Amino acid sequence: MEISDRHGVRPPTPPRRARALALVGLLLGAAALVGIDQPTAVAATTPVDVTVNARAGLATVPDTALGVNHAIWDSQLGTTDTSDLLRAAGVQMMRYPGGSYADIYHWRDHTAPGGYVAPGTDFDTFMAGVRRAGAQPMIIANYGTGTPEEAAEWVRYANVTKGYDARYWAVGNENYGNGHYGSAWEADHHPDKSATYYANLLVEYADAMKAVDPSIKVGAVLTMPANWPDGLTAGDDPGPWNQTVLSIAGQKIDFVDVHWYPGGSAAESLPRTSHITDAVELLREQITRYAGPDSGRIGISLTEVNVTSQGMTSQPAALFLADAYSGLLANGVFTVHWWNVRNGIGQVSTVAGQTDYGDFGMLSSGTCTSDGSVCEPPLNTPFAAYHGLTMMSRFARTGDQFIRAASDEPSVAAHAVRRSNGEVAVLLVNRDPDNAREVSIDYAGFAPSSGEPTVHTHTNGATAITTSRSGSATSRTLPPYSLTTLVVQSAAPATGHPGAPGQPTATEVTDRTATISWPAATRGASPIAKYEVHRQYGAVSEQLGETSDTSLTVDNLVPGRRYTVNVLTRDTAGRVSWASPPLTFTTGSPATSSCGVRFTRTTDWGNGYVANVDIVNNSDTAIDGWTLTWTWPTTWQRVGSGWSATWEQVGTTVRVTGTDDNRRIPAEGGTSAGFVGEYSGPNVTPTAFRLNGTLCTVL
Repeated sequence: MEISDRHGVRPPTPPRRARALALVGLLLGAAALVGIDQPTAVAATTPVDVTVNARAGLATVPDTALGVNHAIWDSQLGTTDTSDLLRAAGVQMMRYPGGSYADIYHWRDHTAPGGYVAPGTDFDTFMAGVRRAGAQPMIIANYGTGTPEEAAEWVRYANVTKGYDARYWAVGNENYGNGHYGSAWEADHHPDKSATYYANLLVEYADAMKAVDPSIKVGAVLTMPANWPDGLTAGDDPGPWNQTVLSIAGQKIDFVDVHWYPGGSAAESLPRTSHITDAVELLREQITRYAGPDSGRIGISLTEVNVTSQGMTSQPAALFLADAYSGLLANGVFTVHWWNVRNGIGQVSTVAGQTDYGDFGMLSSGTCTSDGSVCEPPLNTPFAAYHGLTMMSRFARTGDQFIRAASDEPSVAAHAVRRSNGEVAVLLVNRDPDNAREVSIDYAGFAPSSGEPTVHTHTNGATAITTSRSGSATSRTLPPYSLTTLVVQSAAPATGHPGAPGQPTATEVTDRTATISWPAATRGASPIAKYEVHRQYGAVSEQLGETSDTSLTVDNLVPGRRYTVNVLTRDTAGRVSWASPPLTFTTGSPATSSCGVRFTRTTDWGNGYVANVDIVNNSDTAIDGWTLTWTWPTTWQRVGSGWSATWEQVGTTVRVTGTDDNRRIPAEGGTSAGFVGEYSGPNVTPTAFRLNGTLCTVL
């Protein structure tokens, strides 16, 4: 991250505000792509239906979930007040020494040539604050101006000399921003700026660091799918940044580290949390495809996130933080970090009636504009993002399991977790700055008690979270621009239930079938009767089958579709377990068909690409007149223009019809067409194509 500290000193890189304007491919759409996927206007009196499904299990909350960034230009980094505030907010991980500063920072003498280093921010001071807050460190080893030997000595000092037991070490920060793709903000003194060079040197870093302490986890810098420069290939690299790094260093790393700044105004950035599931899934697909054997061990961290351009200290930041952290953690990201603890005043504006100081920080730096006309609140005054993080700590605790929750109104987001004591916590985010929302909550797989739930609320402009016991578990009025968490007790006792099955796996996946297997569960008060396999369908579940065994072949699946399933245990007394960890897999295309389709992206520039579609007639009869159809997996993908065919898109469905020049496809022959694709979020490749109604094999 490249924002000036409160003394006005900058690292030798452009500030993120300026840099963001140059990156046309920021995940979920750059400023030029605003207006896509916005919530529709709905009368405030329209009731909102929220569904919470305890049978649809997602990821379990780890003990590293809630993170923040610390920067060595923040003179308050090591103070007791800072540690106490972060501990009170529930912070579990702190990142050091601060974004792009990491690539100019030398830990031995605590210097960052070309940048400002505040007194009292050295590594030992940072670790003392981490321990006071009860958190864990995430450390960035200097790639830009450092060496593997320097990083290894840091590991030795931290874990051998001092016994800090620092587990997580990322190598570098946003190193794709070193000029290799044109834009340059990240320091890189190596003679070669390529992804290939980074990956090969990353291997040396990992070997040197793990030779000192084999138990540490080493992370590689990647970019989020659809976030610049994803999709771009430069120089002699064999492919884009992520592909190159994973192919070379995948066997040496333990996690990948990505950043996300959605951009745009508050109204534009808040809905973009709906893209998280596809972005994380695409990143996992890249890891699986390129990182080699046992790639499932590689975790995902997201160590910088913020709303970027509006509402950074006012309520949009709180809403976005809670919504984004929940979505990312539910999808298995093991830690999410807000940029930044403190940052300094920026462009001052008014957002939803509140002063916004344009400060990326979570706590006030007490700084003023250059002309002194506007000053922030006193030092350490919490901004809205701090309250959003505090709400997260009250909503999702270590060991809770996220479960599916969904709203039928885009201005209201919903998340839920299930706790080991039987409680369910529901987080409701009202993104409407002007209107309260009446919400009705329906529960599946969980019976709420009739008692009053515990209610945590943070409203626009509030300086704290209020907590009370009030109302019911099934209805609630959400204030405008607010966060509300309901902690609901179960009507049924939480004892005697069987254990949940272990992590399921999928084998023999075809276009129509898949075999799901899982480790056996432990029995509760009664013997296990059977296992049930449930498919997640939005916030509801569809039972695909049941068995007394630990494996089930499910059929009647739809080709080219992504499925997320859970397995539940049911005992002879009818008690049902928690859901297993989720399993996600995608069905393929028919092994044989009278037609085949090859979909190839040839060039990509971050929010668009050129693609070729090759059609093969596998039959011994010519096709006289053809129409190819497919459905985009998301609502933010489009055909912009095309050639060698007539192109039409209605909703998410694409129809491609042959012209007079190629309407006839000879037996055992083929034809091709091309188009310019557009996207403003994760660009998920379609995997099911039909030619004149016949499902084709994907080549």
